[in-house]
Amino acid sequence: MASKVNRRTALGLGTVATAGAVLGMPGPAMGAPGNATGDGSRTTTGGSPASRVAEAYQREKTRAGGNWYAYLSVAGAGGTPQVAAQERADTVVEAYSVNKIAVAVAVLDKVDRGLLTLDQRVEVTAAIVVPGGDGIFGLDNAYPSSVTLGHALAALLTVSDDTAVRLCGLVCPAAELNEILVAKGFPNTQVEPVANPNRFFLGTSTARETHNLLQALVVGTLLSPASTAFLINLLRSPIAFTDGIRRTMSSDERARVATKAGWFADARHEAGIIFDPAGAPVLTYVLFADGQAGADNFGATHPAVQARAAMGPKFLTAVSGLTNSAAPARRPRTYRPTNGG
Repeated sequence: MASKVNRRTALGLGTVATAGAVLGMPGPAMGAPGNATGDGSRTTTGGSPASRVAEAYQREKTRAGGNWYAYLSVAGAGGTPQVAAQERADTVVEAYSVNKIAVAVAVLDKVDRGLLTLDQRVEVTAAIVVPGGDGIFGLDNAYPSSVTLGHALAALLTVSDDTAVRLCGLVCPAAELNEILVAKGFPNTQVEPVANPNRFFLGTSTARETHNLLQALVVGTLLSPASTAFLINLLRSPIAFTDGIRRTMSSDERARVATKAGWFADARHEAGIIFDPAGAPVLTYVLFADGQAGADNFGATHPAVQARAAMGPKFLTAVSGLTNSAAPARRPRTYRPTNGG
């Protein structure tokens, strides 16, 4: 616990508590008939896409060990999410950088209301840069400087930049951020304020509420069409997290996945959306995990990260042929590698 306090003191970042429902998602009994296990997990049975997703999840999480807090759904009839697996879905856990999605949602809500613009600049001072954290701002040693708000959001959600959280706090203080999330139907998705009103801890979440937030985002009820496309493109970009779900996928397959990971202490989390080749969302996953071996290993060989890497291709296979005509098709931006010049 002391290490968490020390990191919070050093970063001045935020933590979020989440629970509740979006899009009328009911409680643990929802979904296809399933088998409850002794640890509170529930998996579907049969040969459906949902059951194949559940089987892949159960196999790999068992190999990794530790504690899992998960909620996975596939597109059902009429686009209604069908639960594939849920485990401790309403347990509040620290979500770490997965909650940077919620921070971005609040900032983009202000953009939608004309209070901010993506091209406005935010000041990057030496005092605001997080030393030794994740991201790029701590590497250039060239401060003071400034960047656009769009640049800050891109760094926040692709390379999971810690300083970018503080830059977001400059334009969306903790109290206002919390109010925005409550107004959107997430009363328990709240950053944790600190003495400085423009700083906060990233917070906690539940697997179910993170799933519901992603669902609201992808169907277009969370933000404007422009902000929705902007946010999903960041999460689906080639430089977004590649150690987990996307690790052993081709470039075309990776483009079908929007994802965000979070890690600290013994926790290794990931949440996102898998799209069909036409760009329709067909699988939403939230995989929070802690208690595995190797708390000091933040690389690709951590057991929980390895488990997610094994799940990814199996998830793609499980939903092969599945479509979702009820949701907007969101084609990824064309990836064009360059050689300089």
